[in-house]
Amino acid sequence: MRRWIAFWNILLKDMRAYYLKPPNISWGMLFPLAWTGMFFIRSGRGLESVLSLLPGLVAISVLFGTTSMLAVTVTFEKKSRSFERLLLAPVPLELLMLAKTGGAILFGVANACVPFVLALFITDLSDVLWLPLVPAVVAIAVVSTFLGLFIAVSVSEVFEAQTFSNFFRFPMIFLCGLFFPVEALPFFLRPVSYLLPLTYGVDILHGAINGRNTMPLSLDFSVLCMYCVALFSFSLRGINRKWIT
Repeated sequence: MRRWIAFWNILLKDMRAYYLKPPNISWGMLFPLAWTGMFFIRSGRGLESVLSLLPGLVAISVLFGTTSMLAVTVTFEKKSRSFERLLLAPVPLELLMLAKTGGAILFGVANACVPFVLALFITDLSDVLWLPLVPAVVAIAVVSTFLGLFIAVSVSEVFEAQTFSNFFRFPMIFLCGLFFPVEALPFFLRPVSYLLPLTYGVDILHGAINGRNTMPLSLDFSVLCMYCVALFSFSLRGINRKWIT
């Protein structure tokens, strides 16, 4: 029980200190709003384009929201040495890092809601399959957050975290089927696309929103879960090597 109280307190502390600050809330809303408005207006294909663009907009809102916030906050705490003090708490490292990443996951899921709210005013979402869509959004938020954690553990400066994040994020925008199918990519780029976790999350979103998924849901969720476990394990190994042992 004490461990879960510590988990809850760490999560609340991060929410108050970082995610619930007015600038972060406004940024978290404006970023997906800007992306959504830009693509909806730029497409020029009428309302039928909304459902084809929506999966990519949801995924990109979650990806940038989670990785940006977590990579910066953890790197900042490492510089101020408050992260090292936190590691001294009598809490298992796995539970401690889940508490540190919980706020970013919630922030990413909240970001995903913005494109859906805007789409409600533009088109009909009654045919959307919410049963696979909701866990897919959560899975994308978790894997993106653990990617941000891996980046934060691997660097020592905030600007390095942002640069390293972009090294992963921008290729995902073009290679993961966000706005055009993976099958439309050049043949030599397709294997790279299938090595990126966001490809499988976006495939679930396409299937739930417009029925255009190309892979079985079981494969998509399995790959996302494997990436979550791998990224979290690598991050814990990096923390153990740099700060504990």
